[in-house]
Amino acid sequence: MDAHSAVFLDLQGTLGGDGLGDIRAFTFFPCAVPALRLLNASGLLAIVVTNQSHIGKGLFTYAEYEARAEALQRELELAGARWDAIYCCPHPSASVCACQKPKLGLLHEAQRAFGINLQRSYVVGDWGSVDMTMARAAGCKGILARTGVGESSLNEYRHAWADIEPDFIATDALQAAEWILKNRERRFERGRP
Repeated sequence: MDAHSAVFLDLQGTLGGDGLGDIRAFTFFPCAVPALRLLNASGLLAIVVTNQSHIGKGLFTYAEYEARAEALQRELELAGARWDAIYCCPHPSASVCACQKPKLGLLHEAQRAFGINLQRSYVVGDWGSVDMTMARAAGCKGILARTGVGESSLNEYRHAWADIEPDFIATDALQAAEWILKNRERRFERGRP
């Protein structure tokens, strides 16, 4: 049933890092590996979607990004976890592109590659005005993680996404994964998208 369902995970601030940096200095939070293990065992696709505007600003190259992403994947594999794919917007923040979150270009790219049903999928992220806005636009369930800029998203920046309610507010990516696994059967049995 879930072969074509996915959990789209933000990278910085959700799986590790501080929510504001780039992939070069990224390190995983302690919750990331067990969260990914849970998703991997569930049959849900674990797909990372990330804005990496420092590439477009010339601070590092796309090849350097790819090498770092591969190193992180190897690190996960050594710990018994993986992401199924990672999609990146390399454009600067002011760019007019179709892929920079909260736009849906990265999700649509993954959807085409894996045959994903977005209405049966989830977005987990720490940035309300970006990740939760993207979840709503795609028809996915949105889970806001309190890590990274999550607390700020819920407080001083709540006005930037005031018309959107996350489906769940999680302490971190592990609690988000646990909530998804606990609630997905019930959600689809009742026929709710």
